[in-house]
Amino acid sequence: MRRLFLLVSAVVLVDTAFFAAIAPLLPHYAADLELSKSAAGVLTASYAAGTLVGSLPAGWLAARFGVKPTLLLGLSLLAVTSVAFGFARDVMLLDSARFVQGVGGACSWAAGMAWLVSASPPERRGELIGSGLAAAIVGVLLGPVLGGAATVVGPEVVFGGVAAVAAGLAAFAWTMPGVPPAEETSVLAAIGALGQAPVAAGFWMFLLPALFAGVLEVLAPLRLNQLGASGVGVGAIFLVAAAIEAVISPFSGRLSDRRGRMAPMRGGLAGAALLGGLLPLPGHVLSLAAVLVAVVAALGVFWAPAMAMLSDASEAAGLDQGLAFALANLAWAGGHVIGGAAGARLADATSDAVPYSLVAASCALTLLVALRRRAQLGHGTVPLRR
Repeated sequence: MRRLFLLVSAVVLVDTAFFAAIAPLLPHYAADLELSKSAAGVLTASYAAGTLVGSLPAGWLAARFGVKPTLLLGLSLLAVTSVAFGFARDVMLLDSARFVQGVGGACSWAAGMAWLVSASPPERRGELIGSGLAAAIVGVLLGPVLGGAATVVGPEVVFGGVAAVAAGLAAFAWTMPGVPPAEETSVLAAIGALGQAPVAAGFWMFLLPALFAGVLEVLAPLRLNQLGASGVGVGAIFLVAAAIEAVISPFSGRLSDRRGRMAPMRGGLAGAALLGGLLPLPGHVLSLAAVLVAVVAALGVFWAPAMAMLSDASEAAGLDQGLAFALANLAWAGGHVIGGAAGARLADATSDAVPYSLVAASCALTLLVALRRRAQLGHGTVPLRR
């Protein structure tokens, strides 16, 4: 179990490091390639778009052929696309490399997390998912460092190193015993499960913070750059935010094991709703950085309980865990695509305040629904669900 946890943690760390490396590079590419906010949003969201397209096929591969081959496929795509991204000098090539890497990430996450959950007891599911996500958040920590380093020493060296690490992890995964594939698999069953209220609720609670993060990851770096922050400075701010998120994730997952999946997320909803309305206001780098870090901390409360909630509900609906995490990938990717691309386009047409206000209002409305449901549960009018 320990070796498996180390493998999965390392895989999601490296994968998210590549994803998050774009933040300090975004102002650099925006200037060199003369990108609008909309084009910058497409570049940022390309990874999530690949994950969106690859989510259900990756879950089917993990369920049908096994988690180990699917994980090896994901790592192979990571290695190849890291090299391509490092050497690309055209926005279409950059977009394409991130898109294919998103497909690889869908394979790595669906297979890796399904592998980990299948070996863990249900009563510790939130804690283990939270610990695995903490490793992913460490990747988010390292991503801006990688991106900042790429602005200094060149993307060829930095992303070539990412490819080498991916190859090493593939070699390590090759030595691990796999898990037998499921006897019955169906992508249609996964889609149909979204019609069940518990699965739909878990899906929404994972999609919502991804939607908010997608808006934040495009608009915040560009605004920080406008206020005078360098690429390294932007990376440092996101580094601090991710460090706090990494501390929160295991605690939030453990709390959800003990108090129910929604208990920590109600606090996250309240924080995100309040702070989201403040994001357009700061006129100085430090004040914007403080609000950004606080918003990321509020969103960090969601990830482990929401993923565990979706895993629980999918299992109860009879889905293989590979397909359960395919739905998690679908929610995460859909949120980032809409938040990154549509949010940036909306900001171009109006102002940053409009997309920020919309995601903050979505959090507030979800909180009201959750509180109303909690009140109904307290009076015994709705059957209790974890």
